[in-house]
Amino acid sequence: MSMIKVENLTFSYPSSYDLIFDKVRFQIDTDWKLGFVGRNGRGKTTFLNLLLGKYEYSGTISSSVQFDYFPYPVAKKTRPTEEILQEICPLAETWEILREFSYLDIAAEVLWRPFETLSNGEQTKVLLVALFLNEGHFLLIDEPTNHLDAQARKKVSEYLGKKKGFILVSHDRRFLDGCVDHILSLNKTNIEVQKGTFSSWMENFERQQESESVQNEKLKKEIYRLQKSAKRSADWSKQTEASKYGNGPVDRGFIGHKAAKLMKRSKTTEERQQKAIEQKSSLLKNAETAEKLKIQPLSYHAEVLASFSEAAAIYNGRQVGSGTSFCIHRGERIFIDGTNGSGKSSLLKLLLNKPIEHSGTVTAGSGLVISYVPQDASYLEGRLSEFAEKNSLEESLFKTILRKLDFERVQFEKDMKDFSGGQKKKVLLAKSLCEQAHLYVWDEPLNFIDVYSRIQIEQLIRQCSPTMLLVEHDRAFREAVATKVITL
Repeated sequence: MSMIKVENLTFSYPSSYDLIFDKVRFQIDTDWKLGFVGRNGRGKTTFLNLLLGKYEYSGTISSSVQFDYFPYPVAKKTRPTEEILQEICPLAETWEILREFSYLDIAAEVLWRPFETLSNGEQTKVLLVALFLNEGHFLLIDEPTNHLDAQARKKVSEYLGKKKGFILVSHDRRFLDGCVDHILSLNKTNIEVQKGTFSSWMENFERQQESESVQNEKLKKEIYRLQKSAKRSADWSKQTEASKYGNGPVDRGFIGHKAAKLMKRSKTTEERQQKAIEQKSSLLKNAETAEKLKIQPLSYHAEVLASFSEAAAIYNGRQVGSGTSFCIHRGERIFIDGTNGSGKSSLLKLLLNKPIEHSGTVTAGSGLVISYVPQDASYLEGRLSEFAEKNSLEESLFKTILRKLDFERVQFEKDMKDFSGGQKKKVLLAKSLCEQAHLYVWDEPLNFIDVYSRIQIEQLIRQCSPTMLLVEHDRAFREAVATKVITL
């Protein structure tokens, strides 16, 4: 057991004036299983890179462990998987590798296959095995679930729950609850460490915000009362002082003394008011506001918007699966479930009339308008205003939605290529929410998206009930909004 100590950590990118971290300090035990959470763009991946020594910073980070990063960058993916594992964990025996494989339901033959032939999910699991076989290393695991189906997520969560010594960046609530014992939260003004699962941390965080909100309202009322009292005392003082110079005989000494007392009372009230303002300003610094999102779906003239009949993708002349049949009715929110490689994304693309070889038929209703969110957002570049113009979006509405999704105004002038993965995905989601459509087709829309935004989107869908066809492996999200699940 050892400690990782962070003292007065301050960092900003050379091209930016904005501080990512400002005199941050905390410490963590290297035996802990840490879930690392926070809004998109706050600096989670940046912090991991600081631990890896990739950037210069002020302050200190002290540790006696070696850090390993996931996803591990694999060169020459044409090589056998065994050769790549020997590169990552040279001291591991074959029997140890196969033992870990069994925990994650990885077939032994994967070891001798070219790495590039493995599915994204298999590659994720193989790399995690390799990194954990390096004893004494501390793992920095960055978004491992993005290419995992629901079953694989559960298996990896169970696997991580039996390990120790890692920081895990993830926004999947169920996944985190299954494998962490501490939460490292990147807030607006600080980084905090708390013992427990994600759910217990979230409950405590919401309770704290609720308590601070109540106190905030009390202080607002107190400040208003004190402002009125101060003004009243000041007015009385001025009136009393003015009476010294009225007609007739007056005791100017007495009146002056009285005015001075009233003015002193006014100053005391003002001081109390200022103290209340300072108390109020110390509250809600880390409050995460999540404004309600809106969507304006079009009403379709028929009950059935689209249908699939024995539809299945064909890869290299081989049909994937046995074919699936279902209809999309008005108001339904259909989730397509299945293992990696079962053809989920292909079904969505067939509905969009993409040139994919397939069996069966896919029929879209006459005049059906579809809004599509693709799985990959890495291609985005250029300014947001250019993106809005290119996609015929109302720019003000588009940027309003992004603001509600926690975009700072400063982001509007940046090149999207410098956005985080979550920020890029929010751009695609905001585009879809701007579009009036009969049917919303979203392919893994929550990849990289922070928890607060996931909850916002859940609330939007439940409130507005758009007709949707989705592929998404976040179990909490699916249970919250799905009306039907189709398993391939």
